Amino acid sequence: MTTGYIHSVESFSTQDGPGIRYVVFMQGCPLRCKYCHNPDTWQKNKGEQISISTMMEKIKSCQPYFNKQGGVTISGGEPTLQIDFVADLLTACKEEGIHTALDTSGYVKQDEFKKLLPNLDLVLLDLKHLDDKQHQDLTGVSNQKTLDLIKLLESERQPYWIKHVIVPGITDDLDKIKELASYLKSLSYLKKVQLLPYHRLGVHKWEELGLDYQLSETEPPSEEKLEKIKEIIKQQNIKVEIK
Repeated sequence: MTTGYIHSVESFSTQDGPGIRYVVFMQGCPLRCKYCHNPDTWQKNKGEQISISTMMEKIKSCQPYFNKQGGVTISGGEPTLQIDFVADLLTACKEEGIHTALDTSGYVKQDEFKKLLPNLDLVLLDLKHLDDKQHQDLTGVSNQKTLDLIKLLESERQPYWIKHVIVPGITDDLDKIKELASYLKSLSYLKKVQLLPYHRLGVHKWEELGLDYQLSETEPPSEEKLEKIKEIIKQQNIKVEIK
């Protein structure tokens, strides 16, 4: 029986895909984002070990609340680190007629990700930075797998959203945003861009874990700056929103 390690669940989310979502946060992540608000998800084999059947019992108990307008989102951490569990969970959800979404950094091999596509309705893809060097500085890894995944999603005609965190001094340069918008405008199956303002809500977790939070002096972006960024992307006829 397939089991997985989960960090937590959220039974009534409106931030993780269309409608009301039941969100499963998986343990484990290969990225070390400087602004991560859940560093306690980094280690893979921690949290609660759970079977597919038990997970589905929890999901189905909340099904009347999300019903047809919402669904289940599998998030993390990076859920593709537990690819077999995620594939089985997506299959079980589709057997119940539940809309499925996966929230991922895209740091996954394409052949592995293909296992998920038959039972996946929507991908929420975190594109941290378009510049590879700056992506490595921000997350500790290259963005090549993420860009390769975008190519796969396009070739497989898989609908997806792009999520982009706006961090002052790191991802808010307007010239870089113009480059990003130019890149995004050529994508056929990109349905929406979500701009996520940087926040410091996870700093206490870094402190509890004895980790060095390098962005302690960074403030959230201004509404004015967010609107400028939104307008640049919108000018390319891309649906964009600030979350």
